[in-house]
Amino acid sequence: MKSILKYKNLGKTILLGLVLLTLQSCFVAKDYTRSEVPETEALYRTENLPTDSLSIADVSWETLFTDSYLKEYIKEGLQNNMDVRIAIQQMAMAQAYAKQGKAGYLPSVNIGANVTHQELSKNSQFGAFLTNTSTDQYDLTANLSWEADIWGKIRSNKRATQAAYLQSVSGHQAVKTQLISSIANTYYNLLALDAQLEVTKETIATRDRSVTTIKALKEAGQVTQVAVDQNIAQFNSAKALQVDIETAIFKTENTLSILLGKAPQHFERNTLTVQKIDQEIQLGVPATLLSNRPDVMAAEYGLIQSFELTNVARSNFYPSLTLTASGGFQSLELDQLLNANSLFANIVGGLTQPLFNQRKLKTQKEVAIAQQEQALLQFKKSLLIAGSEVSNALFSYESETKKYEFRKNEVEALRAAESNSEELLKNGYANYLDLLTARQSALSAELNIIDSQLQQLVSVVDLYEALGGGWK
Repeated sequence: MKSILKYKNLGKTILLGLVLLTLQSCFVAKDYTRSEVPETEALYRTENLPTDSLSIADVSWETLFTDSYLKEYIKEGLQNNMDVRIAIQQMAMAQAYAKQGKAGYLPSVNIGANVTHQELSKNSQFGAFLTNTSTDQYDLTANLSWEADIWGKIRSNKRATQAAYLQSVSGHQAVKTQLISSIANTYYNLLALDAQLEVTKETIATRDRSVTTIKALKEAGQVTQVAVDQNIAQFNSAKALQVDIETAIFKTENTLSILLGKAPQHFERNTLTVQKIDQEIQLGVPATLLSNRPDVMAAEYGLIQSFELTNVARSNFYPSLTLTASGGFQSLELDQLLNANSLFANIVGGLTQPLFNQRKLKTQKEVAIAQQEQALLQFKKSLLIAGSEVSNALFSYESETKKYEFRKNEVEALRAAESNSEELLKNGYANYLDLLTARQSALSAELNIIDSQLQQLVSVVDLYEALGGGWK
């Protein structure tokens, strides 16, 4: 008889296993493979397509920037900037969820102690036969619950949490890249403003002397009061420009303070003329954006997460195999609770197939599929944006390099025109209006060439950021 029961139970176990294997063949959690992305060859929009995979993005910011003050400020910013610190906390939260996802294979166990007091009615079914209708029961119980990962739901959920963590890591890297770029550009802006302030102060001194000269010419009868007034107006215009530049410097220093996570203050710095970025401009093949741009990587990890959550949503339609067990001590007398005769245990294995759930499972699946498609589009969009930013930065760098030469020639010509006009006016061979026009044009040209120097530096920094540099 025992042998028959043994084989009967074995047969049930085998049958259950075959059913589960058959069902599993209907659904197997898919593995993520990178979807087709837009053609990357034309992303940079340049005829000189790079063939070398090396990119300036692979260069450390400590190597790219040579200014000692700038390097120190970048270090401070990476340590103290509020956005970086917020991103670190976001990463810590995602890491906690990733650890929880890894623990999905483990059973849930809890333990509890209970005291139950019961008063039975004397007119009840059991109370009528008992002389003592009051009972106390003590128990110390441990409960265990474990779900078999038949359909890969736990595995997919684990992968989803890992992808979310890696997405937060890429987000942190993106913040670092943007921060380094912002600090460098703000620092260079300060240097450009310093240079413009120096030019303006020199212009003020020159125009102050010119007012004295033009007054002397008026006394000699060579010019009228109008010429004196025009020169005084130009002098005051330069003074007003000085105030504007000093205000811009003050505000730019405050901006740098925010980036460094410090109270507003003055910052020591070098001059614009000594700034050089000697690193060779290398773009790398467009496909390197997939591994260099933190925002592109973050978008792909978001796609992986939504892909795995779609696996989870699909697996919810299939039966779940759970094992639950409880055991411990149970006694009517407290002093007998830990006695061997008070031991008890229950083990239950169950297979649960969802049938009707107010359409919740189907809705979850449809939403998961839509979110996956949304994540895919976001990934493709991020790659297109990355390519566009590289293209813009590259074109700006080439344009500013060309424009600087023209600006330099313009300044030389206008400086000569100003000097010649002043000499001619002193000797009575020129009109004071010619001198005023030459002076104003020369000042504008000198300010423009400083801006051109600034834009050259900014375009390199922008290109470095667009290629995904700074976080490595």
